[in-house]
Amino acid sequence: MTNESDSGPLAGLRVLDLTRLLPGPVCTLYLADLGADVVKIEDTGAGDYARNLGNRPGTVSAFFRAVNRNKRSAALNLKDSRGRKAFTSLVKHADVVVEGFRPGAVANLAVDYEILAGINPRIVYASISGYGQTGPRAQAAGHDINYLGYAGVLEQTGTRDGPPALCNLQIADLLGGAAAAAIGILAALVGAQRTGRGRHVDVAMADAALAHNIFALHALTQWGRTLPRGEDLLTGGVPCYGVYGTQDGRWLAVGALEDKFWQTLCSTIERPDLAPLAFALGDEGARVRQALETVFAAAPLAQWVDRFAGADCCVTPVNTLDEALVDPQFVARGMVVERPDGSRQYAPPFKVSGHDFVVTRDAPAHGEHTAEVLREAGYDDAEIAALVADGAIAIAVARADG
Repeated sequence: MTNESDSGPLAGLRVLDLTRLLPGPVCTLYLADLGADVVKIEDTGAGDYARNLGNRPGTVSAFFRAVNRNKRSAALNLKDSRGRKAFTSLVKHADVVVEGFRPGAVANLAVDYEILAGINPRIVYASISGYGQTGPRAQAAGHDINYLGYAGVLEQTGTRDGPPALCNLQIADLLGGAAAAAIGILAALVGAQRTGRGRHVDVAMADAALAHNIFALHALTQWGRTLPRGEDLLTGGVPCYGVYGTQDGRWLAVGALEDKFWQTLCSTIERPDLAPLAFALGDEGARVRQALETVFAAAPLAQWVDRFAGADCCVTPVNTLDEALVDPQFVARGMVVERPDGSRQYAPPFKVSGHDFVVTRDAPAHGEHTAEVLREAGYDDAEIAALVADGAIAIAVARADG
């Protein structure tokens, strides 16, 4: 059985998703939104505990619902031989398995790539972890902040003379555990279609953070050192690229790197004296930045937005999320999805011709589709009932949206 979104480019693809929380579920969300049938394989206990992440009593968290829409859920006890057999019966007809355990855990459960490839040679098996399946740190625990720290990203993030700054967008988790994993999976699927053999895709979130730390590597290669945070081209080291405060405590993002943009900025604020000084450094750079700070601090954000509305120079407001969600550009692109209960989610960050994104399923309840997917694998109702009675599988009694 495929996801109801038959127009999706991945319609007919079956994905078994063993992940939870953020990186893996966002990876499989991409696949589900493109039409793949993603079956979320959860344990028979708590399942994905993101369901209860900061939610109100009696409800499921908006976070869980946002990253698990368009998926089904089957609750299997992989520590039980019968639950494991049920899982391998699903693998026979699957295209992709995605797991996010610490390296070695899937081998202990006897559901690692080597075993599953013996059952289905075409299977694409993605392992998402902090540091990868190999190397001296493979078994270490970590979070986004740790991966960014090791990869030299955190050290470059922040303001001049200030401490490293934290970001509420999980760069390594999403760039590595979600986007990079999806790319690897899709590449391996193309290979499997051509050769009949799947592959093991080993994704390390720390690797992804390092591999995309491009401007810092450029500086190190070009000059033999990275500049302190706040002093490089894109971290506030030059007047033409940075953030400036406004009278009402808001901020403007100035990205006038090209000369034509900088010249337009200087004309718009009536400071032709600054026109030659876009990339001023040292004391002169500090003087230009101070001049811009003084100019922008003289009026509230809304006034600056109006003033720059017709000026092509990459000067824009620093929006709050509330403002971003109603921004006319994002609205025109259909980036905000209003759900029947009044909650909001993001649409996929890609538009594919011939496929209109739609939420065909709300995020599933824990084990909501266990019986359904096992029937598809050939189990009859009596066998399913016996597995439930023995604790090898679980079946939900309530939907995720409570």
